[in-house]
Amino acid sequence: MKRKKKGVSYAKYGYIFSIPFVVIFLIFSLYPIIYTAVIGFTDLKGLGRTDINFLDDPFLNFKAIFKNPSFQKSLSNTAIIWTFNFIPQILIALLLTAWFTNRRNKMKGQGVFKILFYMPNIITAATIAILFNALFAYPKGPVNDLLMMLGISEKPIEFLRDKWTARNIVSFIQFWMWYGHTMIILIAGVTGIDPTIFESAEIDGASSAQTFFHITLPVTSMLGGLQMFDIPKLFLNGGPDNATLTTSVFIYNQAFSGSYMYNRAAAASMVMFVIATILSGLFFFALRDKDEAQLKKEQKKALKVKKVKGGGQWHEI
Repeated sequence: MKRKKKGVSYAKYGYIFSIPFVVIFLIFSLYPIIYTAVIGFTDLKGLGRTDINFLDDPFLNFKAIFKNPSFQKSLSNTAIIWTFNFIPQILIALLLTAWFTNRRNKMKGQGVFKILFYMPNIITAATIAILFNALFAYPKGPVNDLLMMLGISEKPIEFLRDKWTARNIVSFIQFWMWYGHTMIILIAGVTGIDPTIFESAEIDGASSAQTFFHITLPVTSMLGGLQMFDIPKLFLNGGPDNATLTTSVFIYNQAFSGSYMYNRAAAASMVMFVIATILSGLFFFALRDKDEAQLKKEQKKALKVKKVKGGGQWHEI
């Protein structure tokens, strides 16, 4: 009797190749997150300190953070700047994605356009901060010179001294830097959709707009704006009058400026972590596959079990 040959399992190679990622993740991601969460409940602050004592009131740092006017201001600033840059960013990125992925629009030279749209994202934040500081300089700068030449303004405008103007400029910079990156992510997501779905939509007579809104639009992301740091910090350092102070800049200032309050910075970081987690959950729930969820619900109903009276056993219907 011949023995059956055992199949070769390649699963172990997958585990072996994943080891470097797991090690790097544990050291440089998971450990810092856990350590940050821990010191949020301690009195750790100052340079050169090695002793850490847990507070009698474990939530003292969190209470102090929520009562801090600068943190409250940073939360509102983050929400405002995020809204002003995310809405145009996602709209432009979605429109460009629909343009590049439209099966009816056989566009030539897509690679060149994608490079041009993505290029602002590869310029360093320091370079962009210097560029926009020069553009909106007072009293002499290209923008002021142009406005005065066109007769729109009679005298130079101090763009970077007005709170709302400063917020709008930071929002525009964030939009300009990241819409190309968002576009590339969306294009990658759309091209990963089964082509038969688009073909079925075409056969059923769906227009380009219907295909876009019902197939393309659900592939998106929105949480990166909560981590705005480089442009608000390098461009205006949170000014004027904390108008561009974001939560990331606030956390940096708490940890590395003045009294080096690592415990307060850690508490603020964990607050933002919770906010990001909640928003992520709401986001994925809103963009879930409703048809698939309904199908699973119907399958569960079909596989309900009933208890046989007196038997204590469960049987599938």
